Amino acid sequence: MAVIGKIRKHSLLLIIVIGVALAAFVLGDFATGTNRTTYYVGTIADDEITINDFNRKYDENVEASKRQSQTDRIPPEELGRIRENTWSQLIQEILMSKEYERVGVTITPDELFYQIQGPNPHIAVVQNFINPETGQYDREMVIRYLQNLDQMPQQNKDQWLTFERYVKEDRLKTKYQNLIVKGYYMPNAFAKLTYEEKNDKASAEVIGVRFTTVADSLIVLTDKDYKAYYEKYKVNLDQPASRDIEYVVFDVVPSDKDMNDAELFVNSMVDEFRQTDNISGFVNANSDNRYDSTWFGQNEIPVVMEEALFNAEIGSVHGPFFDNGAYQLARLVDITFRPDSMKASHILVAFEGSLRSNQTRSKEDAARRADSLLSVIKRKPSMLAELATGGISDDASGAQNSGDLGWFKDGQMVAPFNSFVHDNKVGTIGLVETDFGYHIVEVTGKKEPAKKIRVAIITHLVTPSTQTYQETFAKASKFATGSKTKEQFEATIESMGMSKRIANTLRSDAYNIAGIQNARQIIRWAFDEKTGLNDVSTIFDLDNMYVVAALTKVVEKGIPDLSDVKELIKPQVLNHKKGEYIVERMQAYANDFDQMATAFNTPKTDIPSITFDSRSFAGFGQEPKAIGELFALRPAAISKPFAGSNAAFLIKMKDITKASERSNYDQVRNEQTTSFEQLIRNNAAFRAIEKASEIQDNRLMFF
Repeated sequence: MAVIGKIRKHSLLLIIVIGVALAAFVLGDFATGTNRTTYYVGTIADDEITINDFNRKYDENVEASKRQSQTDRIPPEELGRIRENTWSQLIQEILMSKEYERVGVTITPDELFYQIQGPNPHIAVVQNFINPETGQYDREMVIRYLQNLDQMPQQNKDQWLTFERYVKEDRLKTKYQNLIVKGYYMPNAFAKLTYEEKNDKASAEVIGVRFTTVADSLIVLTDKDYKAYYEKYKVNLDQPASRDIEYVVFDVVPSDKDMNDAELFVNSMVDEFRQTDNISGFVNANSDNRYDSTWFGQNEIPVVMEEALFNAEIGSVHGPFFDNGAYQLARLVDITFRPDSMKASHILVAFEGSLRSNQTRSKEDAARRADSLLSVIKRKPSMLAELATGGISDDASGAQNSGDLGWFKDGQMVAPFNSFVHDNKVGTIGLVETDFGYHIVEVTGKKEPAKKIRVAIITHLVTPSTQTYQETFAKASKFATGSKTKEQFEATIESMGMSKRIANTLRSDAYNIAGIQNARQIIRWAFDEKTGLNDVSTIFDLDNMYVVAALTKVVEKGIPDLSDVKELIKPQVLNHKKGEYIVERMQAYANDFDQMATAFNTPKTDIPSITFDSRSFAGFGQEPKAIGELFALRPAAISKPFAGSNAAFLIKMKDITKASERSNYDQVRNEQTTSFEQLIRNNAAFRAIEKASEIQDNRLMFF
């Protein structure tokens, strides 16, 4: 009570202190300019993307990936890929929705209805609603599905909305691309010119002096030379932001004591493992891997167990033995004779939620569809191949292999499928349910039975103990304490006898560094505005390792200063000056090919035939300027000496053979139109819009 009384006496003071603290917090945000960007992952064409908006989309994509792969755990590197795809998806959705609105491309409710239920629906609808008996699209199946949608689980409703949104977006994209494609026109004069560029043929005589024939020591480069080249070509030097780092890794690996403790632990289970009747339960309770009932042939069982178990008696125990980072115990459970290989054909009917399936049909609909197919195929077995080839099967390979899976190893297929083929005679046709859906299966072949064994294996992975982690961290801490500067970083590496690793040109969206998975902590540190050149990091605590890094190079986005790229552009500047040097020497021979060939110790090159759109020039590689100079000449005319990309040239046009005139150039026009259409269908319009749009990416602040 005394304490409460004191609080009451000083309540006014507390209010003032809290008020001042809140004001300082708010003003601090204004001062540092973080009050807005803290909440925004980025800006796309003036649309601000909040962290909540981004995470909502990201979570949807993660859940979709989980459904697709039928797993609850996605590796960190895969999550990184999904995060990148989410950002790209948002960019495309926002930019293209603005573009559709700008040009007036829309899709009306009536048009969407036509795409879903009309007589000529969207291809995605056709593929998902095929009558198994006819092998044709069935509009009535669509109508029945939509009529029952209200009674379906929410997941089905959400999936249908996603499907409908896809149809709408794909239709908008198609209309937009058609608008561009139909607006393309090539005038007759352009078609004629394109035809001539491909078919007019020139012959020439060439002196080409390669830049490599001039010693670097003969060329003196000045700051003026670098400056001139830089100003002319700096637009080509535009670069993304990147960082270079050096780092040391302290791997946390099991100590000798950890190894001994693990071996003792496995040894303690030998007697109980040998005596237990509940083998699978014992394995699942004590092993890092669950019980595996696979039958192994002699060449399939791991080598460390083959000699001890393959010819042993049932119940024999082998181990402990060390293999692949773990101590293991193995017990021979059973012996049988089974075919090494089997053969079958199938048709798959997937449903919503089945493994690797994008289907929207319910499990009940899939069961009815599978039963119907089974009845048809049992009456006429040859229909299996026909239906699989005709696209009825949800196994995409069916269209190529007619449903024939060929020969497969015993145990290679999922358990229910494998068991059906093993347990039934050749020629048997039946229905099997697996995680992939319903299979109509025909057994088509079996090899002769061979001896196989079933082995129960207890696996105990050897992992570093808490003490090992502490000892490794102490070593990393000692290193970090003595490495506050870059100079100390280098000296400590040498004194502790460590190996330094280097990672150059790291991008801000990178997730991995050589030898380090999920290295986002390090990447974010390297790109943090508070991290300066030659700064040394604190200890990064990563998966089974500790890392200390030093920032050795900072490259900002945009065109770099000349001083930063001087060494990078030196070979190009050197070639440019060599070209000037050779051209100046060529000019002394007044276009005399023979004297020039002798003086430069280079043969004359005869070009019997070359077209304007050729990519290579007389063995000199890509020399577009040389080809342009040649076709600018008249027959018998000689060019002035000039420098190309890889050599300096003197060219004499010998003759030009003009392509025969055509009554029309429709073929050329059609070829160019087709090429343009392919470009547009491959998303060239979006890439151009993206390049021209203002996009600010703040994801580094969050991820």
